[in-house]
Amino acid sequence: MIYLDYSATTPVDERVLDSYCKVTREFIGNANSIHTLGVKSKELLLQATNQIAEILNCHPKELIFTSGASESNTTAIKGVAFKYVKRGRHIITSKLEHKSVLEVMGYLSNIGYKIDFVNILPNGQIDLKHLGELIRDDTILVSICAVNSETGFRQPLKTIRQVINKKNPNVIFHSDLTQALGKTKFYLSDLDLASFSSHKIYSPKGIGILYKKRDLQIDTLIYGTTENCPFRGGTPALPLIVSFAKGMRLINDKLDSNIKKCEKLKSELLKGLSKYPIQINSNDLCVPQIVNFSLLKIKSETFVHALERYDVYVSTTTACSSLEESTVLKAIANGDKSVSTTSIRVSLSHLTTMTEIHEFLEIFDKVWNELLLKWKK
Repeated sequence: MIYLDYSATTPVDERVLDSYCKVTREFIGNANSIHTLGVKSKELLLQATNQIAEILNCHPKELIFTSGASESNTTAIKGVAFKYVKRGRHIITSKLEHKSVLEVMGYLSNIGYKIDFVNILPNGQIDLKHLGELIRDDTILVSICAVNSETGFRQPLKTIRQVINKKNPNVIFHSDLTQALGKTKFYLSDLDLASFSSHKIYSPKGIGILYKKRDLQIDTLIYGTTENCPFRGGTPALPLIVSFAKGMRLINDKLDSNIKKCEKLKSELLKGLSKYPIQINSNDLCVPQIVNFSLLKIKSETFVHALERYDVYVSTTTACSSLEESTVLKAIANGDKSVSTTSIRVSLSHLTTMTEIHEFLEIFDKVWNELLLKWKK
């Protein structure tokens, strides 16, 4: 098997899985309980939270554990929209966002909020001049992802923050960092809110984080809050939280070397793809772990299933929108369907080998010629 869909989800690291099993067996108490078992669980919860806060360089009380990045995104956006509705109903986002952001924006639009989409430049970054022009006195939120999940486009978060502060310092800045964690460096000091997901960094599914700056208030979306869960009700998922902390430590320790390895893999992949009449959509501004290209003549879904016959796994858009036209490429390609409906995403990892890249290119050539011959007929 050649797995090249790491941006959709990653396999769980055995060391992380060991932590999950150990906590599940040995820490059965509810961290909200006051008895000895509960206190023991709470101490471990605080320890894991402190470890994550140290890695992210933030205060432990700025971390809210959720079920994943989709919940984090929803909580951040709706939480701000409902809390600051008296200040304004204007929100700015982009077509680069994950479906969980775009759909909540659609919901808010239906109930009276004004949603503006900032233009995207041909290089995949947002138009900072246009962003400045969009910001108004009644703007309450800007939500721009740090790394686009389909193409790997990176956004200059610090510069975005500077543009926001220059036009209206009261505007809250949220970023979906799901695809940034473990792929590139970032600084939470540039943000008010940020979303993360565990299963993108070789940890279990079902756990995410919403970073919320300490002095920022948002509306609670899940009630039943406690001291340990002040903004999101529920029993702390201790095995998952500890696993997330372990996964974050492991990925952070090798971040620089992992990035360098993926840069070499990406270079070899692009070299091999250069002989085909396809359009490479990822560029030098993208993270090295994601390579997106459009086949132009062959539907992406057809190509993905053809590769699957050879036990090769890639994707089209994001995992949550895999059968839909790419809104990202549609925006950048000015509606050219030959680009937005034929895109393939190959997502790499430090686990990927150079041998796998070479084998993928050999299989790609077979599938390309098979399908192109059918297309010509």
